[in-house]
Amino acid sequence: MKHTLPFLLLATLLAVSCKQELSTPETRIDERVDSVLRLMTLEEKIGQMVLYTSDWDVTGPTMRATYLDDIRKGHCGNIFNAHTVAYTRQLQKVAVEESRLGIPLLFGYDVIHGHKTIFPLSLGEAASWDTAAIELSARVSAVEAAASGLHWTFAPMVDISVDPRWGRVSEGAGEDPFLGSRIAEARVRGFQGRDNNLADTLTVLATVKHFAAYGAPQAGRDYNTVDMSERVFFDTYLPPYQAAIEAGAMSVMTSFNELDGVPATGSSYLLKDILRDKLGFKGLVVTDYTSINEMVHHGVAATDAEAGLLAVKAGVDMDMQGEVYFNYLKQQVEEGLVSEKLIDAAVRRVLKVKFLLGLFDDPYRYCDEAREKRYVYAPAHLDAALEVARKSMVLLKNDRQALPLRKGEKIAVLGELAASTRDMLGSWKAAGDWDFMQSTVDALREYAGADQVMYAEGAKKQGEDRSGFAAALAAARKADKIVMVIGEDWEWTGEAASRTNILVPGVQTELLAEVAKLGKPVVVVLMNGRPLDLSREHRLADALLEAWYPGTMGGKAITQVLYGEYNPSGKLPMTFPLNLGQVPVYYYAKNTGRPVYLLNDKYKSKYIDAPNDPLYPFGFGLSYTQFVYSDLTLSAPELTASGRIEASVRVTNTGSYDGVEIVQWYVRDLVGSVTRPVKELKGFNRIELKKGESKIVEFTLTPEQLAFHRIDMSYGPEAGEFRLFAGGNSRDVLETGFVLK
Repeated sequence: MKHTLPFLLLATLLAVSCKQELSTPETRIDERVDSVLRLMTLEEKIGQMVLYTSDWDVTGPTMRATYLDDIRKGHCGNIFNAHTVAYTRQLQKVAVEESRLGIPLLFGYDVIHGHKTIFPLSLGEAASWDTAAIELSARVSAVEAAASGLHWTFAPMVDISVDPRWGRVSEGAGEDPFLGSRIAEARVRGFQGRDNNLADTLTVLATVKHFAAYGAPQAGRDYNTVDMSERVFFDTYLPPYQAAIEAGAMSVMTSFNELDGVPATGSSYLLKDILRDKLGFKGLVVTDYTSINEMVHHGVAATDAEAGLLAVKAGVDMDMQGEVYFNYLKQQVEEGLVSEKLIDAAVRRVLKVKFLLGLFDDPYRYCDEAREKRYVYAPAHLDAALEVARKSMVLLKNDRQALPLRKGEKIAVLGELAASTRDMLGSWKAAGDWDFMQSTVDALREYAGADQVMYAEGAKKQGEDRSGFAAALAAARKADKIVMVIGEDWEWTGEAASRTNILVPGVQTELLAEVAKLGKPVVVVLMNGRPLDLSREHRLADALLEAWYPGTMGGKAITQVLYGEYNPSGKLPMTFPLNLGQVPVYYYAKNTGRPVYLLNDKYKSKYIDAPNDPLYPFGFGLSYTQFVYSDLTLSAPELTASGRIEASVRVTNTGSYDGVEIVQWYVRDLVGSVTRPVKELKGFNRIELKKGESKIVEFTLTPEQLAFHRIDMSYGPEAGEFRLFAGGNSRDVLETGFVLK
């Protein structure tokens, strides 16, 4: 143990350690937590429930400039937006060596899709459908963050969303609860390690956010009201939170939204009945940025003090940046409005996390400059970022053999985004740098030769400036093929970045229309953080590659995919609508009493000016080769309550390239006590097939996979007829049937 802790705390911990020889690891930590708690004044306890931002980074309105003095007095036990070993050591020294008890600080940061080495944004990673790759991304992020002095990340965001207007779809895994749950587990394992050993100095504490249902704001407008049935909440929105908690996440963040008329930060139903009682969560609950204060604006509290009472009684352990607990909680305890036992319970959870991280054994154990230098931007991390970026890209269209490109072809590269490095990092870039990165055009020139790649900006990523059109068209006329990189400014996605239309902004598509008139093959590379209305681009371009914001190694990844060094294998984790009027559109919708397949031309559930079907369905993604599905079979026609059925399907690579296919398995319950979705994803397999190769892919069906919240809100399957589907996306499938007895 480092003898930097004050003598009183050090002596107490040593005394407890001497009595713990026969205890379990769990009880030993609990005893040490209680030993510290007994030494603390009420003010020091409340200090452990306070989380302030440093002035190192800004992720919201800055409210307090005296946090150093607060740390010194024991009034602030946690800091976020502070990183690098040098800076965190400086702050930790104040807490450990200048405060009365020397309780170490907990350092948090928004490490969402990378710390220094930035991976594709989370929605892009989800498009890989590769949980091992996503876990690796989180593992690298954790290693770099921990090496930079951090203990805690505010990720993963596991909010399900079906509305692309909402900017924060970029931070999640898309629309599906099954895929979202598997990705949530992978990210927790990556951040915290597979054995959840938080004492490992190359792991960080994961935070499941935003609890709960933040991904369903009305009108797709960030922070807006959420209103849904309990059944929809339990069956669709809750599963990824549950999966992340069961994977071992020890921190949960409340959401900004209300649910059933109660802001989440003040909801005992969410934080006690669901989170702690139903899901069994034992870790700490932290608010989102100033969300206690915002309950005044919601209209459920008249003052910050009243809002603080709602939050602490609901089960919020830590106030992020709001100063509410700091300003009012002591007086509320003294006046009998809050029991000190309630405070003690919250502080125990905070202290336990600090013990699990090993901070009481050595407060500076994350402050190793040699380790920081060794791991930040390590070559293996950059290789991982390249691999995940390639896997995340989705080929949406490829006509006229526009792709892959071939060396020797003269290429005209157009678009402001083609020369941008900052945009490739997307939102929540953490500590990522873009000054040493390659842009798309630079990577293309390095690969194909500067003499083979011409660049003209042509169109900016937003605005009405057409002054570059002439130069762009001149370059295009000299080229064999044209590559246009278009999409959204990085600031147009993420938090507080909702849109009322989801078209490609500005005049980028107008330039595409002019280029298409030349009759040459046109390839569009998309950079964006949400599904867009690509109906115009689909019509104008010969090939469309969804690259998202691909991260630090994005330029090289795009180049390798365009030139066929890597055969794209990504699949959409979220439906791309035909137009905004279809939104929300998602694959697991329910049938109606007047479904679109009725023969009646008018009185059925349809639009009069567009089809119901989206432009690109959930799970969609092409390859440079072709995959054919056949021979869908079941081991038995009936599934018993304690049995299983083995399903299999043959997948054949009939094209000219080796490739990877993601085989997707869906189920439909034909008749239920409540209406059921037309399809539900229940499994997927990622398989590699050489050209001409065929494989039998297997999937196991059990009754547990067919469970849902029935009419009486009990959870389980119901006997009856089912359909099983297998295919390369949610639309183009083979199907067969079985019966659950």
